[in-house]
Amino acid sequence: MKFTEFTLDSGLQEGLAEAGYETCMPVQEQVLKNGLDGADLYVQSQTGTGKTAAYLVTILQRLVNDPSLAGKKALIMVPTRELAVQVEEEAKIVGSCMNIKSASFYGGVGYGNQQDLLRKGVDIIIGTPGRVIDLQESGSMKLDQVAFLVIDEADRMFDMGFYPDLRKLIKVLPQTGKRQTMLFSATLNVSVKNLAWEYTINPREITIEAENVTVDEIDQLLFHISSDQKMKLLLGLIVKEKPDSLIIFCNTKRMSEIVAKRLKINGYEADFIIGDLPQSKRLQVIDSFKSGSLKMLVATDVAARGIDVDSLSMVINYDLPNEAENYVHRIGRTARAGKTGKAYSFCSEQDVYNLPAIERYIEIKIPSCVPGEEDLVEDKSSGVYIRTDRYESDYDDGDSTSRGRGGDRGRGRKDGERRPAGRGREAGPARSARGGPRREDARPRPADRPSGKRQPGDNGTRTISAKGRSASMRQDAAHEADKDLSKLSFEQRMEYYKAKYGTDEQAQKAANRPAGDKRHSPARKNRNQTGGNRRPDQKNRPPRESQGKAQPRKPVQTAPTQDTQKTAGKKKSGISGFLKKLFGGE
Repeated sequence: MKFTEFTLDSGLQEGLAEAGYETCMPVQEQVLKNGLDGADLYVQSQTGTGKTAAYLVTILQRLVNDPSLAGKKALIMVPTRELAVQVEEEAKIVGSCMNIKSASFYGGVGYGNQQDLLRKGVDIIIGTPGRVIDLQESGSMKLDQVAFLVIDEADRMFDMGFYPDLRKLIKVLPQTGKRQTMLFSATLNVSVKNLAWEYTINPREITIEAENVTVDEIDQLLFHISSDQKMKLLLGLIVKEKPDSLIIFCNTKRMSEIVAKRLKINGYEADFIIGDLPQSKRLQVIDSFKSGSLKMLVATDVAARGIDVDSLSMVINYDLPNEAENYVHRIGRTARAGKTGKAYSFCSEQDVYNLPAIERYIEIKIPSCVPGEEDLVEDKSSGVYIRTDRYESDYDDGDSTSRGRGGDRGRGRKDGERRPAGRGREAGPARSARGGPRREDARPRPADRPSGKRQPGDNGTRTISAKGRSASMRQDAAHEADKDLSKLSFEQRMEYYKAKYGTDEQAQKAANRPAGDKRHSPARKNRNQTGGNRRPDQKNRPPRESQGKAQPRKPVQTAPTQDTQKTAGKKKSGISGFLKKLFGGE
């Protein structure tokens, strides 16, 4: 069925012709048949089937031809800013011959320009949930005149954690009976259906089967390859296929940047797009890719549902996606609107765990092979360390985790503007993997501080106490003195041992005590006298009192025996005699 067969506004027909729309895609035909009368819709259709044009034509036709909708607005909610920009561009083309103003609103850029657009008047508002909430709460965006609500990529909204934001927004919109609500989703999702039942009135369900829409029209091939050979295989495919345009998908932001930079080292003009890039940079990369000046784009899944490139010839999954559904969205960038394309996937020892779920989801077994040496090309970047950059992360898409799983609202900082100190990742001291300051930025270690003195910012926790360090220093000094005893005279050695072992009586007992017996040693006795063996709470405790006064201990009187008389003779010689015998002194 052709668009000209519908009774559409003449200006809308001119816009469709300018956009190149002649024959309706199945989803476009069904949406127009069921939605032009104002009924709520729940549409399940795969990516790349023309959903955007379907709801835009419905909104534009009703806004200009229904007198009851004069001065009303449309609100289109999308998960990513790339998709917001894409929808805005298509709305401007299709509505180019109509007096309808469209604008997109998303995080990562300043509020100023967006607030100016709202003051001038916008009929079709396209936005990401976080930024729309911010503008509505600040009073810049009035939503009381919204007559159309479109939730595009509804399943993606749930995956990214936007459901609470959607509910919050819907509450400030006119009641269900006073607006037309259209939900579009690539997959049948219980959560999406619940949303449809909760916020629509008798929605008409439209399901477009996936056969002959994306997967079956794409030439798919899976390569079993080790992780360290992926880059060589990628270079080999580029040399062999010579694609006019190529998107390479990676699972992580870091890997996307690394692959793009390795391609540049190998002589290919490539760039990457990740959620952390400033908005101006992201738009510049996408525009270059769409215009054809950039042939190769490396991206995360943030670009899987937001980049519509005409005649994209090839998609390569450098990493197999963790979610089976994303496989379809990735390769769906090629073979758009009934065209054909090629999709190659690399399956390493790490990716193989994702393969069964993907094949169950698409209900076919992907043809596979093992590449030979002739399929690999030498990688000039092999062994080269690739340094990745750091960017501000302030956006509404799936690369963020700052707001649930969906991303933050975009705080309004301009591109390149730094966050206040203490909030951004680049502000303040460098952080360790555990979140604390790195060692070089941390406070001095306890061993570097003067003993016994508390430093500013010290929390009182030390590896070695001041008393422990003092004891350790004394032991070290004694050890050094022991090594130099041979240099001392006899008298100096005697003085040293007196100081080390105490009185003559203590030294004699130490000499007569069996080896290894530490009971009643001079060191232990001295420690007990200084209170070193008490618990910390007993250090300053006064002695026990008896009848109000401390009673000194009386020595026990015993009668002298033969053994004590013999011992008394030994005591006379004392330490002097012991040392003379030991060292041969006179």
